[in-house]
Amino acid sequence: MLSGGDPPGARRGRRLTRIVSLDVGSSSIRAVAYDESGEAEPGDAHVAYDRLDADELVDACRTVLAQVGEGDALAVSCFWHSLVAVDERDRPLTPVLTWRDLAGDPPPLDPVDYHRRTGCFLHPAYWPAKLVRLAAEGVHAARYLSFGDYLLLKLAGEARTSVSTASGTGLFDPNAGRWDDETLAALGLDAARLAPVSDEPVADVWPALGDGACSNLGVGCVSRERAAVMIGTSAAARVVYAAPHAEPRPGLFLYRVDDERYCEGGALSDGGNLHAWLLRTLRDLDTSGIADRPAAAHGLTFHTYLGGERSLGWDAHRRGAIDGLTFATTPIDIAQAAFENVCYRLADVLDAIGGIETFVATGRALLANQGWLQILADVLGRPVEVSGVAEGSARGAAMIALERLGLPVPPAPVAGVVEPRPPRHEIHRIVREEQRKTIRFQIERTREAQ
Repeated sequence: MLSGGDPPGARRGRRLTRIVSLDVGSSSIRAVAYDESGEAEPGDAHVAYDRLDADELVDACRTVLAQVGEGDALAVSCFWHSLVAVDERDRPLTPVLTWRDLAGDPPPLDPVDYHRRTGCFLHPAYWPAKLVRLAAEGVHAARYLSFGDYLLLKLAGEARTSVSTASGTGLFDPNAGRWDDETLAALGLDAARLAPVSDEPVADVWPALGDGACSNLGVGCVSRERAAVMIGTSAAARVVYAAPHAEPRPGLFLYRVDDERYCEGGALSDGGNLHAWLLRTLRDLDTSGIADRPAAAHGLTFHTYLGGERSLGWDAHRRGAIDGLTFATTPIDIAQAAFENVCYRLADVLDAIGGIETFVATGRALLANQGWLQILADVLGRPVEVSGVAEGSARGAAMIALERLGLPVPPAPVAGVVEPRPPRHEIHRIVREEQRKTIRFQIERTREAQ
């Protein structure tokens, strides 16, 4: 694995005893301290946020770090794809732009060739569309940073970006390990206006890693055969594996963990945020017994694209819809259709990855909802291991730090296994195929109309 230079503790002539891990998620920030055995100390610190002001987020990070206390090193997991434009004095000119910002159109690049080179898609979740939009709005930036880069600048005095973070921008070639010249040329962007790519620490702080990659490492999904299925704010299915080279595959992203490992999979913009929307929108909704209801018997198809589509079709203009509503439809019918459809879409991603032997459930929204876990197992038709790690991304960042310091990485605990119910799996298999046929028909009809 990457050495990251000499271990910070070794440079001071003392043994590493405590790693503080900072997890900057899509809606909250958490700090957790780990010892050399990989065990989390009690008393982590957490703060939720709803404003994407870069300096306010830095202040929130400082707050949770102060509550946890100092460590021998700081490992950081940060949400992928974030962008902050800064001026000559590194002052933010924009809020922190995230995968949820769907405004803007990407530059005129061949989408197949672009995906082959970068492992990303011409979709506004990535930087190219955002940079085109900022230029059209007259934003004159000295350089462009991810929030993780900006955080490192504020905490340690230098902005650099990890291989992992760079691979999620849409400007990076994950196989060549450098910024992609053709994409930069299409944007009229010089690489000097981006943070230098390095995985080496600055003043005992490692450059932030992509949260998805960290999540896989944290829950022990580090081979092609073992997939993490995550529902947090959003949702994703991913595998991490070591390889000298990897080719991006249709519908799937291909990022990096470091210079040896890739992270491949698909992401949905609808996950725990969809559940939160259901709770806000549907009166007196109680999903506690949702898995005991007959599978897909509500007569609904809930197209869960409230946040647009990422995997597998990557259509930012797609929107959510519910087909089959009647006067007899109840709130729990709608919620069940929503949960099932998210699981169908995750199953589609897992099918596209292929070769998976073990599925590991992770993410706060999924781990906290036994009904959703059961539906996932029923849809997959396979046992689903329930991760025993409460904070997968935080633990993953800490485990990568242990690796880089030459310390052993302990296995991730498993809390239990959810078994599928075969009769329900057969129902879901049929409904999934019917919904795929409907979607293909709708796409063809839209193309004809255009």
